[in-house]
Amino acid sequence: MLSPSAALRRTLVSLVSGAALLAVLPAHAQSPAAAATLPEAVAATAAAEETGEDAEMSKKLPLPRFVSLKSARVNLRVGPGKDYAVSWLFTKPGLPVEIIQEYDLWRRIRDSEGTEGWVYHSLLSGERTALAAPWLKGKKDATIAMHRAAAEDGAVVAEMEPGVVTKVRECSFGWCQVEAAGRRGFVSQNEMWGVYPDERF
Repeated sequence: MLSPSAALRRTLVSLVSGAALLAVLPAHAQSPAAAATLPEAVAATAAAEETGEDAEMSKKLPLPRFVSLKSARVNLRVGPGKDYAVSWLFTKPGLPVEIIQEYDLWRRIRDSEGTEGWVYHSLLSGERTALAAPWLKGKKDATIAMHRAAAEDGAVVAEMEPGVVTKVRECSFGWCQVEAAGRRGFVSQNEMWGVYPDERF
């Protein structure tokens, strides 16, 4: 007959042993392939965090697609590598660009004026932005209306000049909810560069 204290000690030992067993089982349950790839996956995650790459950017995403510039200084190169010459320098963070090609960790992008080149992936962000009708730049009295509701007859909360950068919150049924200069509202999707005509998100 065990004393109450001895019985308690035996119960605790059993519980600790069981917990230890449960902690070890998942590691032994991995397939050899999974165990072999784990360090690589951890290394890839660490690399993505070190470069500041967005989680969205590390996934295999469709081409073409819109993203935005993350850095205030982005070198546009003639080829996918640091050894290639710089053809252009972007100095405006948040500017929308379109990824049209990928090679390793480099992305070929195109801006609203049709300029193309290669940038390193960590200089791009998955945050969506758009330009208000940049094709209307230079036209006298051209403005783009931001409505309170997603409707042509909705009250106008702001008038934007062509080329204004906006943050895009969502798009559906031909309208995008955007934010610019502290104002938030809806703009017709076909008056924005940085979203596709029928895109929904």
